[in-house]
Amino acid sequence: MNYKKISSQVEELTAQAAFVLPADVKAAIKQALSREKNHKIKNAFGLILENAQTAAQEKLAICQDTGLPVVFITAGRDIRFDCRILEAIHFGVAEGYAKNYLRPSCVDALKRGRSSYAVTEVHVDFDSERDGLHVTILPKGFGSENKSCLKMFNPTADIDTIKDFVVESVKLAGPDSCPPFFVGVGIGSTSDGALLLAKKALLEPVNRMTILEKEILSDINKIYTGVMGLGGVTALSLKIKEKPTHIAGLPVAVNISCHALRRASGEIRL
Repeated sequence: MNYKKISSQVEELTAQAAFVLPADVKAAIKQALSREKNHKIKNAFGLILENAQTAAQEKLAICQDTGLPVVFITAGRDIRFDCRILEAIHFGVAEGYAKNYLRPSCVDALKRGRSSYAVTEVHVDFDSERDGLHVTILPKGFGSENKSCLKMFNPTADIDTIKDFVVESVKLAGPDSCPPFFVGVGIGSTSDGALLLAKKALLEPVNRMTILEKEILSDINKIYTGVMGLGGVTALSLKIKEKPTHIAGLPVAVNISCHALRRASGEIRL
């Protein structure tokens, strides 16, 4: 297996995630702009889109917070997955940051100290229904990551109680996390599993929402925090991922992305 080739392709995906706003995210922003009547809010949307266009054209970071890179890997039935693949992916991400002059933002959790490219969070799934190696890079900025919420509900909690928690979590994020938001919700599993589900929800196409997702999104947009705190639409999309959980509990997690929901995916050619 050509591990150098894996690193090279991951390096390209890392740059793409940092420079190019995904098509579904950009489309959601443009749609919100087309519906907006307030001049100041329209101007704010215009600046967001202008920033994204400049970043893509000039190969510059969409945001000065280049995030902590989170990598989601799906290995198919034909892949012999081992630590060398992980090492190649870690190296590719680090090279993608270094070669493209993206800010190193990772430090020791307690000692802090000098920042580096040393940390990449990696999550691996296996899928017997597919072939190859699928990789998604999600550079997670901490202006929004810091607003993550988890609540361990009693198993008797009803859907309205869960809705209220999600809406309140977004309300608490306020304008500090650069709205309009994209919201991921994880329901079920364990405490850590629900948080991972919420982050994985941010990988889903933002323009395909269920009735429940649309209902919660509508409630969120009654908050009226709006673009950069100027009012108007507070969130552009909400996605939910679920898993079964224990009979004695009901974990619910919320993970928020700012308007720059950066992600890039690709099939790694081996």
